[in-house]
Amino acid sequence: MTDTTTVQVKTLPHYDGLDLPHYATEHSAGMDFYAAIDKPVTLKPGERTLIPTGICIALQEGYELQIRSRSGLSLKKGIICLNSPATIDADYRGEIGIILANCGTEDFTVERGTRVAQMVIARYSRVTWEQTTELSETARGTGGFGSTGIKKAG
Repeated sequence: MTDTTTVQVKTLPHYDGLDLPHYATEHSAGMDFYAAIDKPVTLKPGERTLIPTGICIALQEGYELQIRSRSGLSLKKGIICLNSPATIDADYRGEIGIILANCGTEDFTVERGTRVAQMVIARYSRVTWEQTTELSETARGTGGFGSTGIKKAG
């Protein structure tokens, strides 16, 4: 069973006529952002741009909104969200924008209502640092960047 929280959403005039983000299936973790643009925007390979969503939100303290690439756009068209996952903090009240990049080999045109990214609302914890001169030992230790190797499954 998943937790449910209420998030206030304010739509801007350029969002008129678009549906509010919603879960596509019963067990979806994310909802899609739609492009709230007046005219098409074409991204050439290697280009990036900011796509307005026409949405502002008020999250409760202890929550963040994460912005992620849509898997189908990434695989089929090479369209990704830069700074992904991006974080929208609970105290931000401005319009959410999506930084899209074309890593594909063909032009990609974003039209009004195109599903450009997905969002996930997540709880987070704040930390208090405890400075120390020693850390506990683990089997991995300081190994990183491929230190666990590449193994075939099965």
